[in-house]
Amino acid sequence: VLMSETSQSPAPKPQSAARDALVRRLIDVVAMPGSRIPPQDRSMAGDILLDMLLHVTDRERSLCASRLAVCRDAPRRVLRYLAQCSFAVARPLLEESDAFDACDLVEIVQSTTAEHRSVIARRRNLCVTVTASLTQVSEPQVVRELLANRNAPLAETTVDRLIALSRDEPSFCPLLAERIELRSSHAMAMFWWADRATRRKILTRHASDRSEMISICRGVFEMAAAEGWSDSITRKALQLIERRQRNRAAIERSAYDSLEGAVAAAAANGIDAELAQEIGYLAGIKPVTAAKIMSDPGGEGLAVLCKATGLKREYVRMIWTALRRPIEDAPGQINPVFSNVAETYEVLSVAKAQTTLRYWNWSCLLYT
Repeated sequence: VLMSETSQSPAPKPQSAARDALVRRLIDVVAMPGSRIPPQDRSMAGDILLDMLLHVTDRERSLCASRLAVCRDAPRRVLRYLAQCSFAVARPLLEESDAFDACDLVEIVQSTTAEHRSVIARRRNLCVTVTASLTQVSEPQVVRELLANRNAPLAETTVDRLIALSRDEPSFCPLLAERIELRSSHAMAMFWWADRATRRKILTRHASDRSEMISICRGVFEMAAAEGWSDSITRKALQLIERRQRNRAAIERSAYDSLEGAVAAAAANGIDAELAQEIGYLAGIKPVTAAKIMSDPGGEGLAVLCKATGLKREYVRMIWTALRRPIEDAPGQINPVFSNVAETYEVLSVAKAQTTLRYWNWSCLLYT
């Protein structure tokens, strides 16, 4: 309402010396410490000052904002009005004032410009309500400022939103990867559109080795086996936890004697959709997961697949060859993409690679 009054008010008339003096005196009054002025007097002075600020120039508004930026007891209506004025006026308050609460900041976020929001995103001790409001506007620069601010906590629903936004704004990915609020499911979803360095960070930091879950659930495996794995919900959950990755039932039905045999055949004859699907079955993953891994330009997913299923490093080279991707750009000069894939294979542990592969295979979020 105050903003609309300002935009509709006529240009201020030449200001009299009396008006100028009165504005300054009122600023002095509202800026007094609480020990020197009754709250009723400060409130009345604030009401009068606010009415006068609607009719003065930015020079007087800037003077008022600078004076009140360090005054915690200043009338909040005055502070909110000044914070929604032009950026030059609002900046000292947005940077320094501790008087705003979450509702004040949300109102300012919703009614001002990207410049205002960028400064708010850098403030200390923001709450999750304000950070959620900042992300609703979907301004990349504001979001980057927010993600870089370690004093700005993010609600889980806000992280969900930012993960979705990061698909079209890759610059969010490395910043999100550093956030303590990032969960494994978030990281594994973001992996597919993240850059190389962020992918490496996701693979090394956000995968569990499942050792504690395996130990605690050992008895449940035995119970489920005794029941013939008849409960589909239990079977699906235990498949995410168990140590074994390869699908033994698929191997018994396959035309190939092992996963290694299928990969070797692909390296010798090339890989088509049917053989890619067969490799996926033998590796214990869905066809859609296998297709996602094999069509990914970065190739790190292939390293995860090979390490998780116990394939030796020479099979990384074989499957890369089967996909008709170059290993060398020139004699003795390793292709940098393959070099990264080979290095990823080496740095991953089997347990973490399995956890990563199972997240990809389990969550529909990864393919939406």
